[in-house]
Amino acid sequence: MASTTQLETLIDLARRETDDAAKRLGAALKAVNDAEEKLNMLIGYRDEYGRKFEASQQAGITPMAYRNFQSFMEKLDSAIKGQQEVLRHTQKRGELEKTNWQTAERKRMSYSTLLDREEAKLQKLEAKRDQKAMDEHAARQAFYKR
Repeated sequence: MASTTQLETLIDLARRETDDAAKRLGAALKAVNDAEEKLNMLIGYRDEYGRKFEASQQAGITPMAYRNFQSFMEKLDSAIKGQQEVLRHTQKRGELEKTNWQTAERKRMSYSTLLDREEAKLQKLEAKRDQKAMDEHAARQAFYKR
């Protein structure tokens, strides 16, 4: 009986740990999603700016405008590389949090399995006691009927 209570305490602690890990995993996955969106936005902006530059280049462009374009594209490329690094970092963090959540969930499930086994064992003992009491009662009834 005491081990059942101890297991229930462990399950409660493991459930809290799993819930906390799930919250951290959710935050990590949101960060990955946000980083992907920002990267896609930067790439889209770069592509759009490149198309606009090509269109204006056909109309003629000054050397100064061309240098400005090249400088701006270098800055965009640098921002894209930086955002790719942010995305890699958030993806690694997401994988780590997923592993942490899976570990916590396995621990919780292990404790639950142990509790289920303990409860089944106690029910079996209770059923044995009940059967023994019924057998003794039947034996006394048979003895007194003689």
